Amino acid sequence: MNLFKRAWWRLRGHLGKTVMLVGLFFVICTLVLSGFLIRSAAARAADSAKGKVGVVATMQLDVDALINSGGGSASNGAQPGTIGSKGDLHSKLVDKICKSSVAARCNYTVDSGAAPTRRLKLHQPVPAPAGQDTTGTDLFKASGVRDLGSVKEFHNGDSKIVSGSGLNRDSKSDMIVIEERVAKDNRLKVGDTIELRVGEIDPEKGGMSTEEVEFTIGGIYENGTVDTGSYVPAVADPSNQIYVTPEGATRLQGKEPADGGATLRQATFTLRNPDDLGKLKDDAKAAGADLKIFPISVNDKQYKTLAGPINKTADFASLTVWLVAVAGTVILALIIASNMRERRKELGILLSLGEKKPKLLGQHLVEVVACAVLAIGFAAAGSQFIAQGIGDQLLSSQVSSAEDSAAGQGTQKDPSDPNGLKKQDTPRSKPIDSMDIELGAGDIGAVGATGLGIAALATIVPGTRILRLNPRDILTKGD
Repeated sequence: MNLFKRAWWRLRGHLGKTVMLVGLFFVICTLVLSGFLIRSAAARAADSAKGKVGVVATMQLDVDALINSGGGSASNGAQPGTIGSKGDLHSKLVDKICKSSVAARCNYTVDSGAAPTRRLKLHQPVPAPAGQDTTGTDLFKASGVRDLGSVKEFHNGDSKIVSGSGLNRDSKSDMIVIEERVAKDNRLKVGDTIELRVGEIDPEKGGMSTEEVEFTIGGIYENGTVDTGSYVPAVADPSNQIYVTPEGATRLQGKEPADGGATLRQATFTLRNPDDLGKLKDDAKAAGADLKIFPISVNDKQYKTLAGPINKTADFASLTVWLVAVAGTVILALIIASNMRERRKELGILLSLGEKKPKLLGQHLVEVVACAVLAIGFAAAGSQFIAQGIGDQLLSSQVSSAEDSAAGQGTQKDPSDPNGLKKQDTPRSKPIDSMDIELGAGDIGAVGATGLGIAALATIVPGTRILRLNPRDILTKGD
């Protein structure tokens, strides 16, 4: 008799056991498919985060390495540490490294200050309280940038150019971009020439430097932060933020750009792939960089902040898939073994009538596979909604845990500061807190293969006992 007909009659004749097998397979396949869907959605979200923030490699001075090489002096308590010319990272060297094929973007900033002059005064709608010393705060905050468009405030839309143009690598060294409130207060427009005083203390005179640097206004920008109506130190007021070229910022430090260009504190390179760090280091060495004094390290804090919780959710989903698959196989194998024990008489009669042992095993396999196929269809219909709910709950828990952990972490010392006073910036990005579950043919194929694999293992492993039996043993020895 055809084994497929026998399997069909068996499934119809024992509907209770058929429904039980279908239900068990439905639970297994639903959990497995949900795990696949959560893992796929998490991978897509993580890849999207990586594409948005990239992986940033930072090149900056390692003061300890510089001191060990004899290029600087450490702080001894009485005198602060000093950095010699060997500790200067120059823009022309970084420009060479920026040409590396693995660097998607490159930027560097020179932080400086500038004192107001007769031609350019600070924007300060509310004066300082009477008697307050504002010598160290009545300054413009000057940033020397390679590309103004890559500065966070301009990149995220908080600031925008309203007249002229922004700074780029081809800008003239004396170009400056000022905020429109400063421009209105001083009646300035694009193309005007202004002077700023060096924002450093003159060690010989014991006071602020009187040296002036000339700039030409190339652009005027608007900052979205409005005046508060109360006193704010000028250097902390966003309207007094000015942007110049790295060379211009170097001059505002009281220095002249060396043959190697502006002196930088650090440079950043956005890599196309985290694995490209080695290639970037090789290109930096080829450009002439000393990576012992100016090491390059990957700062993937922002990516980890964004994708950390969702990656942990994906790991948990993967673990769930394996646990459910293994546990499901074991449970099904025990159920099928028990079912075969109950059907010993049926098997003995079929064997005595001349039925081949492999066909008996095949009949059981067809029965289980039929139940599995039905369950896979039901699971495919409802798993997307179940996976969305489970995934959102798991992700919410991981995000909450990540935020609690981040709140308990302090800032870290900046290795470019010999006195340990500067702190490294911490990422302000919020973790990914949602995922988009999408059911595709690949996911159905994966759970189908998993379900059928479980069915085959759960049937074949206990079914091998059939191949060792003969009709006499089955019919005379009972259980």
